Amino acid sequence: MLNGNSGLHSLKPLLIAAQGIHWSHQRLLAVASQLSMLIIAMIILTNLAITLGERRLQEEWATQRYSELQTVGTLIADKVAFQQFRTQMFAKSEALQQYLQQGDEANRNKLLGTWDPLVQNIPELLGIALFDPQGNYRFSTGPIFSTESLPPSLLGGARNMGGNEIYTSPLEFIPIAGLLEPYMYQLAWLENPDQSIKGYLVTYISMLQMLEAIKPAFSSNKSPMIMLDTQGVLYAGAEQLDPMPRLPATLGASLKQSYPSLWRNMSMSNFGQFHGEDATFVYLKVELTTQYETKREYFLLSYIRNSDIATRFAQWQNLLLMASVALTLLAAAAILLTHMYRLEQRSRQYSIALANKLFSSDIGYLIVNDNARVISANAKAASATLLPLDELTDRSIQRTLHLDDATYARLLEQVYSTGEWRGQINLEAIGGAILRTVIRPAPNSNKRAPHLLITLEDISELSSCQKEAFLSQLLCNNAVAAALTDASGKLIMTNEVFDTQMQLNGELDHNLATLLDNDLSNQWPRITQQITMQGKWQGQILCSANHRHSACLQATLQGHMDSDGEVQYIVCTLEQATQRSRMKEAGDLIPHRSTIFLNLEDLERYFQSLTPQSRNQSSLLLVDINPEGMLSHMSDIGQLETRQQEVEMRLLLELPSSYQMSHYQLGKLVLILPDTDATQAHKFASEILDTLNENGLGEGICIGIAGYQPEQSLEAYLSNAEVALKRAKQTGNQNICQAFTRQKPQA
Repeated sequence: MLNGNSGLHSLKPLLIAAQGIHWSHQRLLAVASQLSMLIIAMIILTNLAITLGERRLQEEWATQRYSELQTVGTLIADKVAFQQFRTQMFAKSEALQQYLQQGDEANRNKLLGTWDPLVQNIPELLGIALFDPQGNYRFSTGPIFSTESLPPSLLGGARNMGGNEIYTSPLEFIPIAGLLEPYMYQLAWLENPDQSIKGYLVTYISMLQMLEAIKPAFSSNKSPMIMLDTQGVLYAGAEQLDPMPRLPATLGASLKQSYPSLWRNMSMSNFGQFHGEDATFVYLKVELTTQYETKREYFLLSYIRNSDIATRFAQWQNLLLMASVALTLLAAAAILLTHMYRLEQRSRQYSIALANKLFSSDIGYLIVNDNARVISANAKAASATLLPLDELTDRSIQRTLHLDDATYARLLEQVYSTGEWRGQINLEAIGGAILRTVIRPAPNSNKRAPHLLITLEDISELSSCQKEAFLSQLLCNNAVAAALTDASGKLIMTNEVFDTQMQLNGELDHNLATLLDNDLSNQWPRITQQITMQGKWQGQILCSANHRHSACLQATLQGHMDSDGEVQYIVCTLEQATQRSRMKEAGDLIPHRSTIFLNLEDLERYFQSLTPQSRNQSSLLLVDINPEGMLSHMSDIGQLETRQQEVEMRLLLELPSSYQMSHYQLGKLVLILPDTDATQAHKFASEILDTLNENGLGEGICIGIAGYQPEQSLEAYLSNAEVALKRAKQTGNQNICQAFTRQKPQA
């Protein structure tokens, strides 16, 4: 049979998300982490390149500056040595010798006339002074120097030098035009032929002027030069417009105090570099004189600010930054392109694998060309059409699916008009299966008829299940009332007979225990417990005289358990039954309103509540349900409890409403039978023992029976029953024994 089911579908091809480029969370995290690592690495490399470049520039500047300081130091030493030569020439000049020999005013003026042009033409020569043999001031070329006498260490026999030697003093300060200026003086001894002293010649030399004459050729304001002595006292270089922090700013200040780390580095070596927080320093120790007695050492210090280095390196820094940004962008693009390439490759591989998997799946696929002939098929399609796979190629689709002309024409018309055909093709006539078939045309840009994609799915099992479900439904709607409930008794499904009999009118919002009356709702836990243990429960219901039904119903509750052994569903069937005697066939009835007392206190209250006549005519049964060897091990207690519950359930079915049962000990039950003599009690005990045997629960059951004695307490009553129980265990025959019983009074 061929059943059509058409539908309109778009011919636009759609790809699932997995077939396209899919950026998963893992992929995005990988890209983000790689880009982050790239950026961090480029930042570190760029900073490293900038730092190394600046350090290289600092080293180049330091090398160049150190060479300049060496030249400056050599020039200063040469100038000091030349000044010594000049002082010696002054001391041997003819004008000075004439003045020392004659000492008149004319020779003095002549001497000053020869000195004044020299002082005016030599910037570093501040002046010349003459002292007598006692070291007292006589005259000089200018008034700026003190007229005090010379130091005693240079006079007379205390001196270590003399003759042609020239004494060079350490640097000192003198105020000139309101400003301190560093200077040194050179002293020549004027001796007679007998080496007696006839006077002292002193020349005063400005160190500042000497440095100014040398400095412009080798440095600039941005690379200043500072002069310090070996104790760190500043003698030159304090006149900077923008002083460096931590460097002494006034003449006479100490570098040792203002910049201890720099001074510590300088004091440990004669030359070197020091990289500070604000600048890079280059220093060199120079000797102005080489004589041991007048050895004079000073430090020449120069620096360049780190900001100046950064400014000089700014152009290269910008080039490095641009190159770094360009490299970062190129590397980021390479990373993204690599990931996209991998995604594209995986997408293609997935599409190929997906197509191959789909075509090799459990569903049959046929591809039909524009001439309605099969050009490709998978193994499942060959199996569904009962044809070998190699014979399907170039076979007509009409012959393959065993379609008649009219059906085939309608099928193609619907495919080309609506874009799809859905239906079932039944091949059972040739020994095949029932196939759910879907035919769709492939998207086609030309005007020719498109190819068709046909899917074949075997639904024979589904059809069989549907048929069985239909037959089960027909079978369920029989003459016997039936209902399906859950474990709590709530209705799930009913047949028409049950619905009519219970007058439900199609409503399922009811509980089975409420519908069946007879106090079944109170006894439902015990019923479900019996269903759990025995698989089913049977009983007569709706048997009251004033009920709307004329006869009793026999109810059978069949349980269906889940994997854990718990009741999952209950099937209830109702059949007509005649009402039977409650005492004779109580085993088939629903339990009466008797309850089990859990302790003897409740039983005591019940016993005292009986009327004196009922209590005096009562009997007591003590039932021992513990078979021999049941409690051989502590693990058997649970087994004994389960057995006791089963016996209790069965006794409740047999127990008349006037009798009462209670727990006594584990494995023992107490039954009080009001208005029951010894004969009736023994008969009832035999009946319940027979019933337990019929249900497989009678093994090891022993019953002791005692009759009530006047003014007897419940405790004594139980003691008498225990005596009877011991005798019953000893007999080993009927397992029933009576003690302290009364015979029924004669009429």
